Amino acid sequence: MLKVGIDIGGTKIAGGVVDAEGRIVEKLRVATPTDTASLADAVVDMARHFAQNHEVAAVGVAAAGFIDRDRAVVLHAPNIAWRDEPIKAALASRIDVPVTIENDANAAGWGEFRFGAGRHVDNMTMLTMGTGVGGAVVIDGTLLVGGHGIAGELGHIRFIRDGRPCGCGQNGCLEQYASGRALQREAQEIAEDETGIGAGLAELRRETGGLKGPAISRLVLAGDAGAIEAIRRVATALGEACGGFQAVLDPELFVIGGGVAGLGEDLLVPMREAYRTALPGYGERPVAEFAIAQLGNDAGLIGVADLAEVA
Repeated sequence: MLKVGIDIGGTKIAGGVVDAEGRIVEKLRVATPTDTASLADAVVDMARHFAQNHEVAAVGVAAAGFIDRDRAVVLHAPNIAWRDEPIKAALASRIDVPVTIENDANAAGWGEFRFGAGRHVDNMTMLTMGTGVGGAVVIDGTLLVGGHGIAGELGHIRFIRDGRPCGCGQNGCLEQYASGRALQREAQEIAEDETGIGAGLAELRRETGGLKGPAISRLVLAGDAGAIEAIRRVATALGEACGGFQAVLDPELFVIGGGVAGLGEDLLVPMREAYRTALPGYGERPVAEFAIAQLGNDAGLIGVADLAEVA
């Protein structure tokens, strides 16, 4: 049975035809329109295109934002002008097969749980280190949705009281200390020590005019002390938070995704150490494993295709 998964991002819409084993049969990518009407048109056009070439049983659509418990209305989307948008009804009226809506982080987490790094466990927590920190929680094989449909927003736990302001309107959220953007901020701070530990980062900043995540990662792999310190800081923040998540969610596995996750063990080693120091009862209880996500940028479209409900 084939299903379509469509993952709406801030700059691009990625879609694919996915089989029952999580394999992508056909894939497309288009730019995300700036107005909501054109965005809906783009999703419908992509779904219809796939249906012309394949026998599609259902369509799943993933988007960033708060989605109600019935998975019908986008309550708020940070990168799209959707507020209380009845997106399921709008799409279903124009697509000939059943349509399912899901949060993008949940979709990516489900993809990893079903077909990626988490496929051998029943309880998994995924954290993605991108511009912010996304989260998805699977408990006893079921995706956690919550009473209002908004569970799993792990990047917005209060990590530091009266800490850095966050785009959600609060202060001190985890994503201000453990995201790709936080990595850039830490690198900028370390680069001020131009004759000491920050020499390599300072030179990179002079050469390129800034400090972007991929360039910082290359310095980490090259053994630069300042870049290693920057990644240690964000890894420590996320690892400490995972100690708290363990106390509440008790996952068997933490899966780490997003661009920063490309550093692999350079990220996971300090994260595991911070997790151990923050875990209640460490040494007297089972602990979780840590793994890097395996599906990359395809996790969302694979996951939401799998979640799509057939008639």
